[in-house]
Order: sequence, then C-alpha cells, then structure tokens
Amino acid sequence: MGLTSDPNDPRLTHGADDPTAGPQPQADVYLVLSEEERAQGFIRPVRASYWHTVCGGITTMNRAIAETYARDPKYYGATYCATCKLHRPVGEDGEFHWCDPDNPERQWPSAQPKVGT
Repeated sequence: MGLTSDPNDPRLTHGADDPTAGPQPQADVYLVLSEEERAQGFIRPVRASYWHTVCGGITTMNRAIAETYARDPKYYGATYCATCKLHRPVGEDGEFHWCDPDNPERQWPSAQPKVGT
C-alpha cells in the first residue's frame, strides 16, 4: 500500500465498496495530506485504530493516514476494514468508531467518537 498527496493520482480509488461484491483488496495507494499540511497541527487526537461496528474487527492504519484524520476529520468518506476486507463509510452515519486496542475499556463505541467526525 502506497501513499500520495496528489489528488489526481490515477491509482486512487474513491468511496465505499459494495458489500454484496464480496471482499476487496486495499487500494494500491491512499491519499493523505502533505507533510507540510500535517505539520501545521491537529484538531483531533492522532488515533491509529478503529472498530468496525458491523463485524467487530479492529483495524490499525498507517501513521500518515491517522495524521490526516487528525488534521481534517472529514477528509475521507470511507475507510478499510481489515477483517471484512471492504472500504465502508465513515462520518456521522458511518460504520466505525475510534478505539484504543491497548485499553479494552476504551475500545467500545460508547467510549469513542465515530471515525470521520
């Protein structure tokens, strides 16, 4: 999996996967904010793991993607579940909550905000 800060990179995919299509691979490349943009600071904590409410799986993401979420929480419309192997929606109506896999008491949805909010 690669990263790019170029929104015109032809390798980029967009949006959530259709769950009826079955498991899908991760994208070849994911869009992130530039290092310069991320260096300006974050409006949310940098969180690396999220919990999928559909399957219960926890996915941990690349640091640059986590920093992009922290700088601009609404930057992405979907994220990948490593258990379901699908990109699914984030945001108020999304399927993911942040979690702390090292602290089981804080990984449940009621203890963390939704990804993308």
